[in-house]
Formats: sequence, structure tokens, C-alpha cells
Amino acid sequence: MAAPEEMWQCQTTNCGYIYNPDKGDRKGKIPAGTRFEDLPDDWKCPVCGAGKKCFRPLAGPGSTKSAECPT
Repeated sequence: MAAPEEMWQCQTTNCGYIYNPDKGDRKGKIPAGTRFEDLPDDWKCPVCGAGKKCFRPLAGPGSTKSAECPT
């Protein structure tokens, strides 16, 4: 099971999707086991379409919620 610092959450309003490397992203054709850092630069949130810059880790460095990210 992925640790919280390996999971990333979308920070856009009304989204909150959590990328879990144990599951990957079936919609985006990202296989299970793919770390967030290894996602393609053009990967988008499967729920709201936000880019990787709108995600923050659930724990660890950089996990503090920042201002809402525009989509």
C-alpha cells in the first residue's frame, strides 16, 4: 500500500482527486506502480483536467495546501 507521501491530491476547487501509485490512472492509461514524479508532464487529473502543478503530496515536504490552483 502506498504511503501518504507517495499519494498526491488535486488542489482545485471541488475536486480533491488523489493520485495513488498503487492504482495508477486507468483513464489516462497510466499503469499501476507509476510514481507521481514519473507521470508524463502533460498528464491531467482524470476528474477535473488540472495539470500536475495543481497537485500536492498528502504528507511530507510541500504538503501544505496552497492557494487554489486555476484549471
